Amino acid sequence: MDVEIKALRRIPMSNPFLKLLYPLLLALIFCALSRPLFAATLSDIDKSVRSMVSGIIGYTHWPQLIQQPTLCIFATSRYRDALSSAEGFPLTYKPIMVHSSQDVRNTECDAIYFGQELPDQQVELQNMLNKKPVLFISEQNAECRIGSSFCLLFNADKVTFAVNLDSLSRSGVRVNPDVLMLARNKKHE
Repeated sequence: MDVEIKALRRIPMSNPFLKLLYPLLLALIFCALSRPLFAATLSDIDKSVRSMVSGIIGYTHWPQLIQQPTLCIFATSRYRDALSSAEGFPLTYKPIMVHSSQDVRNTECDAIYFGQELPDQQVELQNMLNKKPVLFISEQNAECRIGSSFCLLFNADKVTFAVNLDSLSRSGVRVNPDVLMLARNKKHE
């Protein structure tokens, strides 16, 4: 940074335009260098979503999976940054951002987190991947009757979840029964 400032000081200041540009240039350099210092921290709801998704994945077992599961997060997700950030605590999965069903087919996803994708689109993707064990989680499927196995529900400042047992039974993964009991007892906030 000192080298950049010294180089700027050598700019001739006889031109009035350069005199106006100099402070602006310094401000831009400062902003670029200090950007990581001002990075936004996660909100409470972001932390709740990440904690819930991380917990669900942590209590899920994939047959023949040796390493940490890969969570493909659709870019349409409102919580994509929270789910892909390692801020706060370590993740129970490896996050990968996807933009389309084609991206999902080209990636080895063990779990998929849907954003704005409709339940019918979720079912379509499930059918394309039906031979591979994949856990499906959605943030925009309040009914949770078709599509994802786990559906996040947002009420004011709380995040809860519902379980689609039919979808879960077809997913090829096993989830700890305690997680399923949480969904039934509504004590999973």
